[in-house]
This record gives sequence, C-alpha cells and structure tokens, in this order.
Amino acid sequence: MNLIVDVGNTLVKFAVFQDNILVHKEISINSDFKKNLKKIAAEYPYINKAIVGIVGSFPIKNVERLKKLFKLYVLSSDSKVPYINKYTTPITLGIDRMALASAACHLFPKKNVLIIDVGTCITYDFVDLNANFMGGAISPGIDMRYKALHTFTEKLPLLNANIPKTILGNSTATSIHSGVMFGVSFEIDGVINRYKEDFKDLTVILTGGNAHFLRDSLKNSIFANSNFLLEGLNYLLEYNQDT
Repeated sequence: MNLIVDVGNTLVKFAVFQDNILVHKEISINSDFKKNLKKIAAEYPYINKAIVGIVGSFPIKNVERLKKLFKLYVLSSDSKVPYINKYTTPITLGIDRMALASAACHLFPKKNVLIIDVGTCITYDFVDLNANFMGGAISPGIDMRYKALHTFTEKLPLLNANIPKTILGNSTATSIHSGVMFGVSFEIDGVINRYKEDFKDLTVILTGGNAHFLRDSLKNSIFANSNFLLEGLNYLLEYNQDT
C-alpha cells in the first residue's frame, strides 16, 4: 500500500493506493496533519511507503513524522520523470505540475495531452505525443480572482464562488459572479481552442479543487478527473522506488 501526501497552497490531501487503485482520500488543513496521519496509519497498517509532494509551506517536523512511519520519498526537481522536460527553467517547475505531466504520460501514452488544474492558480500543462513536457501557462484561480476584486477596490464585497445562472449580472454580487466564473470558463475554452489549432488530436484533462465549478460549463470535450494529481504522485512513487 502507498500513502500519497499532496501539500498544496491551502490544504493537505492524503490518499491511499492499493495496487494502483485509490481506496481512501481525505483533505485537511495543515494544522490537522499530525492527527490525520496517525488516524490513516492506524486504519491502513499495511502502508509501507509514501511520497510527499510539497507546493505550499510544510513544517519539516511533518516530513520527519512521515519518515518515522514509512519509507518516504520526497518529490523534487531531481526526481526521475517519464517525460523529457523542455521547460527552460526546470528547477522552477512546481512538483504539482511534474506530477500532472507524469500522470498524462502514464495514463495517455502517445497522446497530445493538455492538463488544466483549477486550484489556487489555474495551470495549463502540455505533454506531446512523444512524451515531451513543453510547458504551459499559469493564471489566477477562481478564489484568487474573487479576493483580488475585493482587495484592490474600495467597495466590492468578498464573495464565495458561485455559478451564475446567466451572464447578465443584475446586481453587484451577480456581476462579480458573472465576471469571475464566465471569465474563467471563457479563458479555459479559449486556451483549449488555441491548442487545437496546433494539435488537432488533443486530449484535455480538467482537474483540481475548483474543477467542479466548470465541468459542465465548458464547450470543449474534456475528461474530468479530480484525482489526476494524486494518481501522478502514486505513479512517481513507483517510478522512483529504487532512488
């Protein structure tokens, strides 16, 4: 059994895989890490190795806790990956994007794959059919856009994400929802269409914590997979098991 720990900008995700099948997943805040790790270790005593991918802040004591319980692999820019990295600054490539690109190579071999991860930021990552990671784009995520409107204006309120019924906002609140949510969906459809101009046979994966807001509003055909990053991390754990 494998334990996957994905440390994001705001939350920590735990996942347990058995024979490459996801059998348990939970999300917690950083401060609950010790409690949740202890609970998972008790519930799944046959976990023997783990991987941690760290994007956000993560105390070193938590890494040490993992090392005491399991054979731990810490994903880094030096890790083995199943693609050729064409990024001109490979050391700055986020480990989340590394895991997503690895999942694309593993699950969609010999395909042109665009992975769209809708989280704190929206990342676009492209792997071509020859397993070349070519790069992509980074733009503000949904929550970040709501916060920016509130922070950098005098009177606009801070709202929680909500899918508007129509593009025509008839109040300040519905106008903000329209601007953010339709703006994001139009952006994503536009990016997909631009990629399709160069790559006719394109597989598109939509993932991330806020992907559910957009799954039904996009005009392009996509594969929605909320566990794509976790599957990539699990694959990289096996891929690097002798390292």
